[in-house]
Amino acid sequence: MAPRIVAVGDNVVDCYRKHAVMFPGGNCVNVAAYASRFGAESAYVGAVAADPAGTLLARSLGEEGVGLDRLRVVDGFTAYCVIDHEDGDRVFVQSELGVSRFAPDGEDLAFIGTFDAVHVGRSSGLDGHLRELAGVAALSYDFATTTDPDRIARIAPLCFLASFSGGGLSQAEADAVLRSASGAGARWTLVTRGADGALLSDGTTVHECPAAPATVVDTLGAGDTFAARVLVGLLRGESPAHLLAEAARAAAATCGIVGAFGHGVPVDVPAAALALS
Repeated sequence: MAPRIVAVGDNVVDCYRKHAVMFPGGNCVNVAAYASRFGAESAYVGAVAADPAGTLLARSLGEEGVGLDRLRVVDGFTAYCVIDHEDGDRVFVQSELGVSRFAPDGEDLAFIGTFDAVHVGRSSGLDGHLRELAGVAALSYDFATTTDPDRIARIAPLCFLASFSGGGLSQAEADAVLRSASGAGARWTLVTRGADGALLSDGTTVHECPAAPATVVDTLGAGDTFAARVLVGLLRGESPAHLLAEAARAAAATCGIVGAFGHGVPVDVPAAALALS
């Protein structure tokens, strides 16, 4: 059976200054889309507005086969971020959370409990609900670049998979993050390091893989791609060596496209359009 993964939390339209195009994005949206591409049954729980950005997010997720039974459409404006690039790497110019922050209710928890794993990102603002979420499904949590020991000690014990973006970390620093999260109780800990590859640990053995060759156009979404493939692989029972190699190849492919997973349309976010000028 295909693993069932639900992503809960942040969404955004990424507005690219250079192209005047907006793409669906956000850690949880990206993970939901890529989990579906990797063969999982995936769903997304979050909130958007009834505006062109919200329509793009819902349409693109639907086209990727992501379930939207618990997607809220509320008054306000959909979250957006204006992005520029330097040597292919993303630079955040301006962002607004819009209506993306919400609190899961009882019906959400019942829905999430029908899945094998629930993914939440640090930017989702749901840290106060992680214990509830981990109580109904295996928790995948993306710490992004945060390596604060107190945060790790608080959240890692709840995690089936704790993921970190460690592109700026040395080997020793990445090893320290692995030890910290695994020691706190995370079942699996992933540290992605960009061109330096990635590390995955079960607390006993550290598995390493090099980065796959890539023609870098845009790095946005590459880490989310990697984490999604690792989560799908772990739930399938794949060997660490296999799932890491597949994740590296998938992340390299994401680096070769503009936007986290495509579906770009002309920018139609008035406030973002001002920043594009």
